[in-house]
Amino acid sequence: MFSVPDPDLIDYLQRLTGLPASHCQRLIDDVLSDFDETLERFVQRRHLELKAQGLKNEAIYAQLIAEVAGRRFLAPELSTRQIRRMIYG
Repeated sequence: MFSVPDPDLIDYLQRLTGLPASHCQRLIDDVLSDFDETLERFVQRRHLELKAQGLKNEAIYAQLIAEVAGRRFLAPELSTRQIRRMIYG
């Protein structure tokens, strides 16, 4: 998946958490995987998750606008139309 991170990072996580090195490596891989998600993929994934919770699109769009603003990727402020296009093409 990802290259092995700096051994100092794994050592630090082991000292901090008490987890074995293999679990620390997995933790790092999981975090990096989550932070590797693109804006479009995030919007599409969250739309499906929120739809499954029974939310209607207008509520979903508003929530996505708020969530995108707080995410770690840099993204311009999105309009409802832009979100719709990411979901439905």
